[in-house]
Amino acid sequence: MATQALTTTVRRRGRALAGTGGRTAALFLVPFFAVFAIAMIAPVIYSLVLSFHSQQKSGLGFGEAKTVFVGLENYVQVFQSETFVEGIARLGLYCLIYIPCMVGGAVVFALLLDATVAKARKLFQLLVFLPHAVPGVIAALIWAYLYTPGISPLVQALQGGGIQINFLDAHLVLPSIVNIGVWEWTGYNVIILFTALQAVPREILEAARVDGAGEIRAAISIKFPLILPALSVIMLFTIIGTLQLFTEPSIISKATASVTSTWVPNLWAYDAAFIRHNLNQAAAASIIIAGLAAVLSLAVTRLSSRMNKS
Repeated sequence: MATQALTTTVRRRGRALAGTGGRTAALFLVPFFAVFAIAMIAPVIYSLVLSFHSQQKSGLGFGEAKTVFVGLENYVQVFQSETFVEGIARLGLYCLIYIPCMVGGAVVFALLLDATVAKARKLFQLLVFLPHAVPGVIAALIWAYLYTPGISPLVQALQGGGIQINFLDAHLVLPSIVNIGVWEWTGYNVIILFTALQAVPREILEAARVDGAGEIRAAISIKFPLILPALSVIMLFTIIGTLQLFTEPSIISKATASVTSTWVPNLWAYDAAFIRHNLNQAAAASIIIAGLAAVLSLAVTRLSSRMNKS
Protein backbone atom coordinates (compact mmCIF):
# COMPACT_ATOMS: atom_id res chain seq x y z
CA MET A 1 0.00 0.00 0.00
CA ALA A 2 2.80 2.39 0.93
CA THR A 3 4.56 1.68 -2.37
CA GLN A 4 1.35 2.22 -4.33
CA ALA A 5 0.70 5.51 -2.52
CA LEU A 6 4.25 6.67 -3.23
CA THR A 7 3.89 5.76 -6.91
CA THR A 8 0.61 7.66 -7.14
CA THR A 9 2.19 10.72 -5.51
CA VAL A 10 5.14 10.64 -7.92
CA ARG A 11 2.80 10.37 -10.89
CA ARG A 12 0.73 13.32 -9.70
CA ARG A 13 3.84 15.42 -9.18
CA GLY A 14 5.09 14.42 -12.63
CA ARG A 15 1.81 15.46 -14.21
CA ALA A 16 1.89 18.73 -12.32
CA LEU A 17 5.44 19.42 -13.50
CA ALA A 18 4.51 18.46 -17.05
CA GLY A 19 1.56 20.83 -16.95
CA THR A 20 3.78 23.61 -15.60
CA GLY A 21 6.38 22.92 -18.29
CA GLY A 22 3.71 23.07 -20.99
CA ARG A 23 2.45 26.41 -19.72
CA THR A 24 6.01 27.75 -19.52
CA ALA A 25 6.74 26.64 -23.09
CA ALA A 26 3.53 28.26 -24.30
CA LEU A 27 4.48 31.47 -22.48
CA PHE A 28 7.85 31.58 -24.27
CA LEU A 29 6.13 30.99 -27.62
CA VAL A 30 3.76 33.94 -27.20
CA PRO A 31 6.30 36.62 -28.34
CA PHE A 32 7.12 34.64 -31.48
CA PHE A 33 3.49 34.17 -32.48
CA ALA A 34 2.73 37.81 -31.66
CA VAL A 35 5.53 39.05 -33.94
CA PHE A 36 4.55 36.49 -36.61
CA ALA A 37 0.94 37.67 -36.52
CA ILE A 38 1.91 41.34 -36.73
CA ALA A 39 4.65 40.98 -39.35
CA MET A 40 3.20 38.20 -41.54
CA ILE A 41 -0.47 37.42 -41.04
CA ALA A 42 -1.77 40.98 -40.60
CA PRO A 43 -0.17 42.31 -43.84
CA VAL A 44 -1.58 39.37 -45.80
CA ILE A 45 -5.08 39.97 -44.45
CA TYR A 46 -4.79 43.71 -45.09
CA SER A 47 -3.59 43.09 -48.67
CA LEU A 48 -6.46 40.67 -49.21
CA VAL A 49 -8.96 43.30 -48.01
CA LEU A 50 -7.35 45.98 -50.21
CA SER A 51 -7.51 43.73 -53.26
CA PHE A 52 -11.31 43.54 -53.04
CA HIS A 53 -11.76 47.31 -52.82
CA SER A 54 -11.05 50.32 -54.99
CA GLN A 55 -10.83 54.09 -54.66
CA GLN A 56 -13.50 55.87 -56.68
CA LYS A 57 -14.26 59.58 -56.94
CA SER A 58 -17.68 61.06 -57.51
CA GLY A 59 -18.52 64.20 -59.45
CA LEU A 60 -16.70 63.35 -62.69
CA GLY A 61 -13.57 62.50 -60.75
CA PHE A 62 -13.34 65.77 -58.82
CA GLY A 63 -15.20 64.63 -55.70
CA GLU A 64 -13.86 63.02 -52.57
CA ALA A 65 -12.37 59.55 -53.03
CA LYS A 66 -14.37 56.76 -51.44
CA THR A 67 -13.43 53.15 -50.81
CA VAL A 68 -15.92 50.82 -52.46
CA PHE A 69 -16.13 47.04 -52.66
CA VAL A 70 -15.44 45.84 -56.21
CA GLY A 71 -15.04 42.09 -55.69
CA LEU A 72 -12.67 40.48 -58.18
CA GLU A 73 -12.43 43.52 -60.45
CA ASN A 74 -8.83 44.30 -59.44
CA TYR A 75 -7.78 40.72 -60.16
CA VAL A 76 -9.44 40.86 -63.58
CA GLN A 77 -7.65 44.12 -64.39
CA VAL A 78 -4.31 42.68 -63.28
CA PHE A 79 -4.70 39.62 -65.52
CA GLN A 80 -5.86 41.84 -68.39
CA SER A 81 -2.62 43.81 -68.14
CA GLU A 82 -0.29 42.65 -70.92
CA THR A 83 2.77 43.80 -69.01
CA PHE A 84 1.81 41.70 -65.96
CA VAL A 85 1.22 38.57 -68.06
CA GLU A 86 4.50 39.17 -69.89
CA GLY A 87 6.20 39.55 -66.50
CA ILE A 88 4.79 36.19 -65.37
CA ALA A 89 6.05 34.54 -68.56
CA ARG A 90 9.45 36.20 -68.18
CA LEU A 91 9.65 35.05 -64.55
CA GLY A 92 8.81 31.51 -65.66
CA LEU A 93 11.67 31.60 -68.17
CA TYR A 94 13.94 32.97 -65.46
CA CYS A 95 13.00 30.02 -63.23
CA LEU A 96 13.69 27.51 -66.00
CA ILE A 97 17.22 28.86 -66.41
CA TYR A 98 18.07 29.89 -62.86
CA ILE A 99 16.90 26.91 -60.80
CA PRO A 100 18.75 24.15 -62.74
CA CYS A 101 21.93 26.26 -62.95
CA MET A 102 21.98 27.25 -59.30
CA VAL A 103 20.84 23.93 -57.79
CA GLY A 104 22.99 21.88 -60.17
CA GLY A 105 26.01 24.05 -59.43
CA ALA A 106 25.39 23.79 -55.69
CA VAL A 107 25.24 19.98 -55.88
CA VAL A 108 28.47 19.78 -57.90
CA PHE A 109 30.35 22.19 -55.62
CA ALA A 110 29.08 20.42 -52.48
CA LEU A 111 30.25 17.04 -53.79
CA LEU A 112 33.63 18.52 -54.73
CA LEU A 113 33.89 20.14 -51.31
CA ASP A 114 33.10 16.82 -49.63
CA ALA A 115 35.80 15.09 -51.66
CA THR A 116 38.41 17.81 -51.08
CA VAL A 117 41.25 17.20 -48.64
CA ALA A 118 40.97 18.94 -45.26
CA LYS A 119 43.64 21.59 -45.92
CA ALA A 120 42.05 22.85 -49.13
CA ARG A 121 38.47 22.46 -47.87
CA LYS A 122 38.41 25.60 -45.71
CA LEU A 123 39.72 27.81 -48.52
CA PHE A 124 37.34 26.27 -51.06
CA GLN A 125 34.43 26.69 -48.65
CA LEU A 126 35.31 30.35 -48.10
CA LEU A 127 35.62 31.10 -51.82
CA VAL A 128 32.29 29.44 -52.60
CA PHE A 129 30.38 31.12 -49.76
CA LEU A 130 31.95 34.58 -50.08
CA PRO A 131 29.54 35.91 -52.78
CA HIS A 132 26.57 35.22 -50.49
CA ALA A 133 28.12 37.47 -47.85
CA VAL A 134 27.77 40.42 -50.23
CA PRO A 135 24.38 42.18 -49.75
CA GLY A 136 22.00 41.72 -52.68
CA VAL A 137 21.89 45.40 -53.62
CA ILE A 138 25.71 45.66 -53.58
CA ALA A 139 26.01 42.49 -55.67
CA ALA A 140 23.57 43.86 -58.24
CA LEU A 141 25.49 47.16 -58.38
CA ILE A 142 28.80 45.31 -58.87
CA TRP A 143 27.41 43.26 -61.75
CA ALA A 144 25.67 46.29 -63.27
CA TYR A 145 29.10 47.93 -63.37
CA LEU A 146 30.65 44.82 -64.94
CA TYR A 147 27.88 44.62 -67.53
CA THR A 148 27.78 48.28 -68.61
CA PRO A 149 29.64 48.95 -71.90
CA GLY A 150 32.15 51.78 -71.82
CA ILE A 151 33.05 51.44 -68.14
CA SER A 152 33.21 47.68 -67.62
CA PRO A 153 36.70 46.14 -67.51
CA LEU A 154 35.10 42.78 -68.32
CA VAL A 155 33.48 44.08 -71.52
CA GLN A 156 36.68 45.91 -72.48
CA ALA A 157 38.74 42.74 -71.98
CA LEU A 158 36.34 40.74 -74.16
CA GLN A 159 36.40 43.43 -76.84
CA GLY A 160 40.19 43.38 -76.71
CA GLY A 161 39.99 39.67 -77.51
CA GLY A 162 37.74 40.33 -80.48
CA ILE A 163 34.46 39.43 -78.73
CA GLN A 164 31.77 42.08 -79.19
CA ILE A 165 29.09 41.55 -76.56
CA ASN A 166 26.54 43.64 -74.72
CA PHE A 167 25.29 41.88 -71.60
CA LEU A 168 22.47 44.42 -71.21
CA ASP A 169 20.78 44.16 -74.60
CA ALA A 170 17.29 42.68 -74.88
CA HIS A 171 18.54 39.19 -75.77
CA LEU A 172 21.16 38.81 -73.02
CA VAL A 173 19.76 40.78 -70.09
CA LEU A 174 17.74 37.82 -68.75
CA PRO A 175 20.75 35.44 -68.63
CA SER A 176 22.79 38.30 -67.16
CA ILE A 177 20.31 38.67 -64.29
CA VAL A 178 20.25 34.89 -63.88
CA ASN A 179 24.02 35.00 -63.48
CA ILE A 180 23.70 37.49 -60.61
CA GLY A 181 21.27 35.21 -58.78
CA VAL A 182 23.45 32.14 -59.33
CA TRP A 183 26.52 34.03 -58.11
CA GLU A 184 24.71 35.20 -54.98
CA TRP A 185 22.96 32.02 -53.84
CA THR A 186 25.02 29.04 -54.97
CA GLY A 187 27.42 29.29 -52.02
CA TYR A 188 24.58 29.42 -49.48
CA ASN A 189 23.05 26.22 -50.85
CA VAL A 190 26.46 24.56 -51.09
CA ILE A 191 26.81 24.91 -47.31
CA ILE A 192 23.40 23.29 -46.75
CA LEU A 193 24.22 20.37 -49.03
CA PHE A 194 27.72 20.00 -47.62
CA THR A 195 26.25 19.78 -44.11
CA ALA A 196 23.91 17.03 -45.34
CA LEU A 197 26.86 15.22 -46.92
CA GLN A 198 28.69 15.25 -43.60
CA ALA A 199 25.82 13.21 -42.14
CA VAL A 200 26.27 10.42 -44.70
CA PRO A 201 27.58 7.35 -42.81
CA ARG A 202 31.27 6.93 -43.59
CA GLU A 203 30.91 3.15 -43.19
CA ILE A 204 28.76 3.02 -46.31
CA LEU A 205 31.32 5.00 -48.29
CA GLU A 206 34.17 2.82 -47.06
CA ALA A 207 32.24 -0.30 -48.04
CA ALA A 208 31.62 1.15 -51.50
CA ARG A 209 35.33 1.90 -51.92
CA VAL A 210 36.20 -1.65 -50.87
CA ASP A 211 33.83 -2.87 -53.59
CA GLY A 212 35.74 -0.79 -56.11
CA ALA A 213 33.48 2.27 -56.41
CA GLY A 214 35.31 5.47 -57.28
CA GLU A 215 34.44 9.00 -56.16
CA ILE A 216 32.08 9.64 -59.07
CA ARG A 217 30.26 6.34 -58.62
CA ALA A 218 29.95 6.89 -54.86
CA ALA A 219 28.65 10.42 -55.42
CA ILE A 220 25.97 9.30 -57.88
CA SER A 221 24.86 6.07 -56.21
CA ILE A 222 25.31 6.85 -52.49
CA LYS A 223 25.78 10.51 -51.65
CA PHE A 224 23.22 12.05 -53.99
CA PRO A 225 20.28 9.82 -52.94
CA LEU A 226 21.04 10.43 -49.25
CA ILE A 227 20.97 14.23 -49.60
CA LEU A 228 17.62 14.34 -51.43
CA PRO A 229 15.77 15.65 -48.32
CA ALA A 230 18.18 18.61 -48.11
CA LEU A 231 17.88 19.10 -51.85
CA SER A 232 14.09 19.22 -51.49
CA VAL A 233 14.39 22.00 -48.92
CA ILE A 234 16.70 23.93 -51.24
CA MET A 235 14.26 23.55 -54.13
CA LEU A 236 11.40 24.81 -51.97
CA PHE A 237 13.26 27.89 -50.77
CA THR A 238 14.66 28.56 -54.24
CA ILE A 239 11.23 28.58 -55.87
CA ILE A 240 9.83 30.90 -53.20
CA GLY A 241 12.83 33.20 -53.51
CA THR A 242 12.67 33.22 -57.31
CA LEU A 243 9.06 34.39 -57.27
CA GLN A 244 10.22 37.32 -55.13
CA LEU A 245 12.68 38.51 -57.80
CA PHE A 246 12.95 42.28 -57.43
CA THR A 247 16.34 43.68 -56.39
CA GLU A 248 18.44 42.53 -59.34
CA PRO A 249 16.15 43.73 -62.18
CA SER A 250 15.41 46.92 -60.24
CA ILE A 251 19.12 47.80 -60.12
CA ILE A 252 19.85 46.63 -63.67
CA SER A 253 16.94 48.73 -64.99
CA LYS A 254 18.98 51.85 -64.12
CA ALA A 255 21.68 50.73 -66.58
CA THR A 256 19.56 49.58 -69.52
CA ALA A 257 16.19 50.24 -71.13
CA SER A 258 15.78 46.50 -71.73
CA VAL A 259 14.49 46.09 -68.16
CA THR A 260 11.31 48.11 -67.72
CA SER A 261 9.49 49.14 -64.56
CA THR A 262 7.10 46.18 -65.02
CA TRP A 263 9.69 43.59 -66.10
CA VAL A 264 8.66 41.00 -63.47
CA PRO A 265 5.48 40.74 -61.33
CA ASN A 266 7.05 42.26 -58.22
CA LEU A 267 8.23 45.27 -60.22
CA TRP A 268 4.73 45.54 -61.67
CA ALA A 269 3.23 45.59 -58.17
CA TYR A 270 5.79 48.20 -57.04
CA ASP A 271 5.00 50.35 -60.07
CA ALA A 272 1.26 50.05 -59.40
CA ALA A 273 1.65 51.03 -55.75
CA PHE A 274 4.23 53.82 -55.82
CA ILE A 275 4.24 55.15 -59.40
CA ARG A 276 0.59 54.81 -60.42
CA HIS A 277 -0.62 55.05 -56.79
CA ASN A 278 -3.06 52.17 -57.19
CA LEU A 279 -2.61 50.24 -53.96
CA ASN A 280 -5.62 48.05 -54.66
CA GLN A 281 -4.23 46.64 -57.90
CA ALA A 282 -0.82 46.28 -56.27
CA ALA A 283 -2.43 44.28 -53.46
CA ALA A 284 -4.22 42.05 -55.99
CA ALA A 285 -0.94 41.43 -57.83
CA SER A 286 0.86 40.56 -54.59
CA ILE A 287 -1.91 38.12 -53.62
CA ILE A 288 -1.59 36.46 -57.03
CA ILE A 289 2.18 36.11 -56.56
CA ALA A 290 1.68 34.71 -53.04
CA GLY A 291 -0.91 32.24 -54.32
CA LEU A 292 1.42 31.10 -57.09
CA ALA A 293 4.21 30.61 -54.54
CA ALA A 294 1.88 28.58 -52.30
CA VAL A 295 0.78 26.31 -55.16
CA LEU A 296 4.32 25.67 -56.38
CA SER A 297 5.56 25.10 -52.81
CA LEU A 298 2.82 22.54 -52.22
CA ALA A 299 3.66 20.79 -55.50
CA VAL A 300 7.38 20.64 -54.63
CA THR A 301 6.62 19.39 -51.11
CA ARG A 302 4.39 16.57 -52.36
CA LEU A 303 6.84 15.59 -55.08
CA SER A 304 9.70 15.57 -52.58
CA SER A 305 7.66 13.46 -50.16
CA ARG A 306 7.02 10.86 -52.86
CA MET A 307 10.67 10.81 -53.91
CA ASN A 308 11.86 10.38 -50.31
CA LYS A 309 9.41 7.51 -49.74
CA SER A 310 10.54 5.73 -52.88
